[in-house]
Amino acid sequence: MPNALKDKLKESFTSILPIALIVLALSLVFTPLDAGTFVLFLIGVLFLIFGMGAFTLGADLSMLVIGEKIGSVVTHSRKVWLIALISFLIGILVTVAEPDLQILAEQVPAVENYLLILTVAVGVGIFLMIAMLRIVFRIRLSVLLIIFYAVAFLLSFFVPSDFWAVAFDSGGVTTGPMTVPFIMALGVGVASIRSDKRGRDDSFGLVALSSVGPIIAVLVLAVAFHIEGGEYEMPVYPVVETTRDVLSAYGWGLLDYLREVAVALLPVIAFSALFQLVTKAFHKRQIVRILIGFLYTFLGLTLFLTGANVGFMPVGMQIGEKLASLAGGWLLLPVGMLVGYFVVAAEPAVHVLNKQVERMSAGAISASSMKIGLCAGVCISIGLAMLRILTGINVMWILIPGYVIALALTFFTPPLFTGIAFDSGGVASGAMVSSFVLPLAIGACYALRGAEAIMTQAFGCVAFVALTPLISIQILGIVYRHKTSRVKRNFLSVEDSILEYEVL
Repeated sequence: MPNALKDKLKESFTSILPIALIVLALSLVFTPLDAGTFVLFLIGVLFLIFGMGAFTLGADLSMLVIGEKIGSVVTHSRKVWLIALISFLIGILVTVAEPDLQILAEQVPAVENYLLILTVAVGVGIFLMIAMLRIVFRIRLSVLLIIFYAVAFLLSFFVPSDFWAVAFDSGGVTTGPMTVPFIMALGVGVASIRSDKRGRDDSFGLVALSSVGPIIAVLVLAVAFHIEGGEYEMPVYPVVETTRDVLSAYGWGLLDYLREVAVALLPVIAFSALFQLVTKAFHKRQIVRILIGFLYTFLGLTLFLTGANVGFMPVGMQIGEKLASLAGGWLLLPVGMLVGYFVVAAEPAVHVLNKQVERMSAGAISASSMKIGLCAGVCISIGLAMLRILTGINVMWILIPGYVIALALTFFTPPLFTGIAFDSGGVASGAMVSSFVLPLAIGACYALRGAEAIMTQAFGCVAFVALTPLISIQILGIVYRHKTSRVKRNFLSVEDSILEYEVL
């Protein structure tokens, strides 16, 4: 266990370091920060490194193991009603507890927190149920994605324009560090009992459909209750001047997130305990490992969220405001793209996805190639988000063409890559995007356009982060298929030459 934790910490250090260096360089050259805020940030970096390392180890030992077992056992029962019920309940349980969703809900003034969270949770529950049944009935993922995204864009015409960005952002933040490991493991478990060739391909796609559910659910909520975006209220961060202020900020932050993560994990632990009582699926030694895994998950996620929200959120807001005042705000473009390239590597759920992809593809799709594809996609998405703040482009001018391209690529991409790509979109838009990139966009928008434009111009960056990996990973899939087909043709050509030589 110590060696495994050491490896995870080394991995998290290499992921967080680039973001820390970028902020350090910006604070020295373009956007000088208050000393207290900078100290908060430095401590936040340490919290993120230790938090991500402990969380990813905990997810490997607990949630991935339990999710796979639940998926395989429930599907093996062949009872459609049981698969539907369990999927629906799991979707609601893990979503209500998702920390990223809590962060978004607190920043949306037009809807009560509990109402938005409950709406999103029901959306995830329904669509996770659809995703599980899709695997059982072997329905092509791309068909469902085309239908449901068409429904989402159709519904958006009946919703005020200042609520569009919030609705599409809700699909991105839902699939965060709590939701992704469990949902992905369910897909692997369900597909594991399939003996056909498409079993591996269908193991991905649960996160993809679970990301569509919240978008449709929030749009339906807005139509039903005639909700508009409302005016965003800029947060007031505590003044940090002394070491005691720093200690107080992190002390209260730790207490808040200890409670939030405990509330997040308890439903999952309770459901897992009930599953064990009914099925006796795990022996004593496995149960001990799973409990240790939950402990690592609890401590890791608490540290990560505390560091992200106490240390990174105020820094993101300050950097956004100060960059917007330089060179007419156009420095936001290169800085945003640079941050976007590296920030995705700091998402805990991204590490889970990359390892799962490498394992399920038997190494054919490496974690490093997935990382490059995701980084490139998110780099472009943050660039588009900053361009929209500078120019005032309507969010739909980017989302509609983007999804048309992404859905069109499904006809040319191997099915495995379609599932991976649409899962990647949900995974990339996690805690770091909510607590650093979104505040960066809000700060920039506030400085350039005022608080009244934040709901329409700053919100939407999470939706962009969820969009661009759909395209970049599918392009990676097309390149992968081209290379493998070329290798296969060369092999057959060599084989034919050998046969011809033997005949002669």
